[in-house]
Amino acid sequence: MKVHRFIASSAREALGLVREALGPEAMILANRSAEAGIEILACSERDYATVIEQYRDDDADPALAAPAPAPVPAADPGPGMSVVMEEIRAMREALAKQMNELAWSGQQQPKNPLKSAMLKHLLSLGLSPSLTRYLTENAPGEGDLEQAIEWSKGILTRNINVLQDEDSFLDEGGVYALIGPTGVGKTTTTAKLAARYVMRHGPGKLALITTDGYRIGAHEQLRIYGKIMGVMVHSVKDEVDLRLALEELATKHTVLIDTVGMSQRDQMVAEQIAMLAGTQVPVKRLLCLNTTSTIETLNEVVHAYRGSGLEGVILTKLDEAVTISNALDVVIRQKLRLFYLGTGQRVPEDLQLAQARPLVERVFELRSSQSSKHYEDSELPVLMSTDAVRLDTSVQGIKIA
Repeated sequence: MKVHRFIASSAREALGLVREALGPEAMILANRSAEAGIEILACSERDYATVIEQYRDDDADPALAAPAPAPVPAADPGPGMSVVMEEIRAMREALAKQMNELAWSGQQQPKNPLKSAMLKHLLSLGLSPSLTRYLTENAPGEGDLEQAIEWSKGILTRNINVLQDEDSFLDEGGVYALIGPTGVGKTTTTAKLAARYVMRHGPGKLALITTDGYRIGAHEQLRIYGKIMGVMVHSVKDEVDLRLALEELATKHTVLIDTVGMSQRDQMVAEQIAMLAGTQVPVKRLLCLNTTSTIETLNEVVHAYRGSGLEGVILTKLDEAVTISNALDVVIRQKLRLFYLGTGQRVPEDLQLAQARPLVERVFELRSSQSSKHYEDSELPVLMSTDAVRLDTSVQGIKIA
């Protein structure tokens, strides 16, 4: 087996030399600090596999086997070769993780204390490590923490795509379906949107459709709202009913569809998206997101309901959320267009047009005592060097200039 020796000024550079010479699957055998920086011993995966194969053949060759010992009581067999290989892979992954932590720590923390302070502050607000790392790496390295925070606010504001003109949206009309998980507030939001439309164009040009036949009282709730506004509510059960209803309502300027809520992990989500896409009339989908949900949950919801594309999103339950950083983080990284904010149960008062700067200011209003996310300097390399953070491509395309 041919062992290669690599020396570089930093762990990142040394790993780059290893990958360049031996490929991404190179086997790291050892590493240590040297006078010139970091020294790594490595071999190619092919050389390592050859040695393992030779060892396996030698162990199986009767001619090379040791003389048979005297009979002894049977003992439990040792770990098989597959187990040994699995342990080696685990060791390689652990070493790679440590090297990533070392590389990140050496690159970021000691060189610029301002960026470390900025990093910890943004993390304490509830922003994702991926977005936080991206902002920190691209932030100016001069000034104080207050200036760095103002710079961050400007970047976040610039990257929130909001509905600029509500009048144009309501005047344009069309068919809109409100989708999302159970309990996110789709029916109430549908009623709020309907009320805003009626106040501008009257009830004659609007129709409401509900596909929610599962939840007890769902149709009745929307029917009551429709009766108050003077708008007819239609109930459909499947794709055929929906197609017929839309054909019947072809003369209406705007049609709002209240869909049945279901978990983002339910396979029926794909069926619901297919039903909305299978109509002859284009149905634009507005996804309702609960601002009290975690980043991981919101990412999963967007991925499940996105389908061929979303017209936009509506953030609900802002009145129940301590912070909205989770929701804004997902809106920015997933490049979603933000239409409205649901701030309560009143119809139509508690539906506001989204504005980027006030939303960002609300994120930064979170007091340190309210946050549960506080990190020491020693914890940052572990958090920021994980594959989920390093390999997250959703931050690409965020406008910095």
